Amino acid sequence: MEMLINVPETVVADALRGMAAAHPELTVDVENRVVVRRDAPVAGKVALVSGGGSGHEPLHAGFVGPGMLSAACPGEVFTSPVPDQMVRAAAAVDSGAGVLFVVKNYTGDVLNFEMAAELADDEGIQVAQVVVDDDVAVSDSTFTAGRRGTGATLFVEKIAGAAADEGAPLERVASLARQVNGSSRSFGVALSAVTTPAKGSPTFDLPTGELELGIGIHGEPGRERRPMMTSGEIADFAVHAVLEDLRPTGPVLALVNGMGATPLLELYGFNAEVQRVLSERGVPVTRTLVGNYVTSLDMAGCSVTLCQVDEELLRLWDAPVETPALRWGR
Repeated sequence: MEMLINVPETVVADALRGMAAAHPELTVDVENRVVVRRDAPVAGKVALVSGGGSGHEPLHAGFVGPGMLSAACPGEVFTSPVPDQMVRAAAAVDSGAGVLFVVKNYTGDVLNFEMAAELADDEGIQVAQVVVDDDVAVSDSTFTAGRRGTGATLFVEKIAGAAADEGAPLERVASLARQVNGSSRSFGVALSAVTTPAKGSPTFDLPTGELELGIGIHGEPGRERRPMMTSGEIADFAVHAVLEDLRPTGPVLALVNGMGATPLLELYGFNAEVQRVLSERGVPVTRTLVGNYVTSLDMAGCSVTLCQVDEELLRLWDAPVETPALRWGR
C-alpha cells in the first residue's frame, strides 16, 4: 500500500493535527473531531455546520471560515460523523440566531444529523436542515436512498454562508440553501477506482482502458461502464445528463471538479470541453470554478455541477470568502 500515512487507524487524526498547524485561524479539536472558526460564535449571525466522511477533502473542513461554514465535523473515511460531534459543533458556534445543518443525502449522514438536531433542540439551540441531493446519475445507490449529495454541497455552503454573514435570519438562510440545491445538478465520471487506507486496495474493479459513467464519491456504481472516451466525449455525456434533468432557463454557475487524482492540466482541458457543450446548448455560464473540491481520495476522474442562478444567488456567490480551500474578495 503506497500512501503517505502512518497507519490507517490514525489517518483522520493525523490530518486534523496537520490542518491545525497549517491554519491557526481555525480551532481544531482533534480528539472530538470538530473544526470551528476561531472567531465563533459571531454575535447575531446564523451558524452553518456541515460534515461527512473524511476522504472528500477539502469538503468539509476546508470550507470553514468567514463567508462559508462556521464548523465542520469530519467522520472516519467514508463514514458519517456521529451526532455528538454535530451537537458539539452546533454548541460551539451558536450565537442565539440558530444553526443550519447542511447534510449530504447519504443514509448515515441524514439519520445522524436528524438525531443531532433533536439533541441540539433539547439544549435550546434552534436548528434547521437542508439535504443536498444533486447527483442525477442514479436514483438510489449503495450509500443512499434517493439522489446522492455531491458537488452542489459547495454551492449551498458558499451561498448560504454569504447570506448568514450578511445577517440574514435562519429561515432565510435555509430557504436560500434549499433554492441552491433545487437549482443544482451533478454528474461524475471515474477513470480509476478509489483505495481507502483501511482496505489498502481498490474498492471496486475498473479495468485499464475503461471508465465508469455516473460514479459516486464513495465509488458507488454509476449508469454504465464504457471503453475509455476522450475528454470531449465525456463532457458531451456528462453535461447532457445534467442538462436533461436541470433544464436551465438562465445563466449557471459551473463547477468542474476533480475526484482527487486528476491534475489541473486535465481538468482545465476538460473545462474547455464542458464550456463548448454548454455554448452549443445555448446555456450561458456566468462563473466557473475548476479544481479538486469534492474528492474521493485517490480516484482519478471528474464531475460537473451546474447551478442556475438569479441576481441574488450570483451576488452571494461573489461575496467575500476566506477558508483554507476557497477564498476571494477579502
